[in-house]
Amino acid sequence: MAYTYVVSVATGTQGRSGTDNYISITLVGTEGCSQKTRLDKPKHDDFERGSVDSYPIKVQENLGELVLVKLEKKKYMAQDDWYCRYVSVRTPGGDSVEFPCYRWLVDDKEVVLRDGRAHLPQDDKTSPFKQLRQTELEMRRKAYRWMRWQPGFPMSIDAKRHQDLPRDIQFNSEKEVDFVLNYRKAIQNLLMNRFTCMFQSSWKDIAHFKKIFFSIKNPISGYVMQHWKEDFMFGYQFLNGCNPVLIQKISKLPDKFPVTNEMVAVSLERELTLEQEIKAGNIYMVDYEVLDGIKANDTDPKTPQYMTAAICLLYKNTQNEILPIAIQLGQIPGEDNPIFLPTDSEDDWLLAKMWVRSTDFQHHQTVTHLLRTHLISEMFAIAMFRQLPAVHPVFKANATGGGGHVELIQKTMKTLTFRSLCFPDMIKDHGMDSKQDVPNYFYRDDGYKVWKATKSFVSDVIGIYYSSDEEVQSDEEIQAFVQDVRDNGMKDFDHCGFPRSLESREELIEYLTIIVFTASAQHAAVNFGQFDWYSWIPNAPSTMRKPPPNRKGVANITLIMESLPDRGRSSWHLGAVWALSQYQKNELYLGMYPDEYFLEKPVIASMEKFRKNLAEISSGIKTRNQGLEMPYYNLSPDRIPNSVAV
Repeated sequence: MAYTYVVSVATGTQGRSGTDNYISITLVGTEGCSQKTRLDKPKHDDFERGSVDSYPIKVQENLGELVLVKLEKKKYMAQDDWYCRYVSVRTPGGDSVEFPCYRWLVDDKEVVLRDGRAHLPQDDKTSPFKQLRQTELEMRRKAYRWMRWQPGFPMSIDAKRHQDLPRDIQFNSEKEVDFVLNYRKAIQNLLMNRFTCMFQSSWKDIAHFKKIFFSIKNPISGYVMQHWKEDFMFGYQFLNGCNPVLIQKISKLPDKFPVTNEMVAVSLERELTLEQEIKAGNIYMVDYEVLDGIKANDTDPKTPQYMTAAICLLYKNTQNEILPIAIQLGQIPGEDNPIFLPTDSEDDWLLAKMWVRSTDFQHHQTVTHLLRTHLISEMFAIAMFRQLPAVHPVFKANATGGGGHVELIQKTMKTLTFRSLCFPDMIKDHGMDSKQDVPNYFYRDDGYKVWKATKSFVSDVIGIYYSSDEEVQSDEEIQAFVQDVRDNGMKDFDHCGFPRSLESREELIEYLTIIVFTASAQHAAVNFGQFDWYSWIPNAPSTMRKPPPNRKGVANITLIMESLPDRGRSSWHLGAVWALSQYQKNELYLGMYPDEYFLEKPVIASMEKFRKNLAEISSGIKTRNQGLEMPYYNLSPDRIPNSVAV
């Protein structure tokens, strides 16, 4: 008696239109397996880009419950990589069994697919399945090798070029060129071509920056241009700008920042002394100590560039605005490092604030953006690929796919901690957790909501697969993943406090929430607002061409213009922040999982609940923003890509 199985093979939209290779399939069931069958249509139009091709396969015996599918790719005329999304098999009894793939078949290669149900390692009690998991991981560990990009950095993947990456984690052809095209479009469409080579050529006046600004300003960047000199705008950016992670409430002033009550009394509105305002919880500080001693870019001998490690004191006034009241442009107090005040000359105070904004730009790009989202997410991703097979539920749930900056990351790594990656802990440690004390801190408010929704989703999924803390402890693959992160990814950084093992479901839930949040929400919060805040260059100078003033009374418009970026650097800066702020084509946002790794109904229900929670958060943010002059949307879930992109 013959039995007919109908096999449907889905080709991805990546790469070329199809494949010129032979594709063969073998079905494996509990009662037997089919012969290897080449999948081929009479017209040879198989496996076109985005297509789903179906083939009948006849066998002489019932295979029983289908457990594996073997796909094999063989060269026909020329070697051609092929991306398979999934294989679906309709059995003679009418049931449909899904076998997720979502990977590239490279060279002459066979891949073995299990059905879409997730399995913990302790669930696979038979040796064939155990061996299958081990074989997959052995192959992955050969492909995903650790490498130290720079001394003092987290470990990264062993690849010098994009082409050296394992095929499964390379950007597809569209995404790969999006940033480059966006950057070129910015330079051309913004009519900046005539300025890009004008290095060492200063702008004559602040208003002249409009020559490269007006054609692409948006409502927020336009508002910044109009109000950037005002103290409230300066302070607001520490709450909701591109780098909203540094502001801290203080309980006392550090000795290195000797601000006195007499200096700032005119700025205090409650008839309290500075010491009393500190005790009342109204004084905040931003300290860029980590930049102290960092060498500025010296690649252009014709244009000296300068950096500093500023300290800024901030005051919450009676209108709940955060305002600057004192700035010191270095870590060591003294006559040659004065404390600038709002009562100084307009140019002195403006230049001091520009220096803080430039310092904040450097910290944001290298520490907040590059290190704490990109490099940390890469480290987690490598360990995941090395230690978790595709059938593991955590693998299925994961969405990640000049010299001075090197020194800055090395220095930051000396103080980075695992707990600082936990969003609620970071906010609380900075004394910024009270909405009553610090209203209008939308980064915190929206971040709490997204963190809570993400943790709830992770908790739901973990609860489906782990019935007890003991099951977490006995999951050798998840424990190997966590250990690989600590022992290899964070090699030589024991002081950072990354766990070596996880002892409970709650610990696993928090660990995974940190990974998902860092690669999605945290990255979105510090990346996609760059054009809003950095496009008006006087508000965020990417470099300063004169040293910081060492006394008061020297600042004037000439010194300010000679300090700000020249025409060439301004144009490159604007093109870069515009390109970085663009979303990718066909972007997948938080909660969107088109790759159906999971088939279990409880998990699908959890995904739907997650999407509903995220939609409610987005709706609430939209309603709130309608009443704001400067809407904050960087942590609206409908604007949070699933993973780090740029």
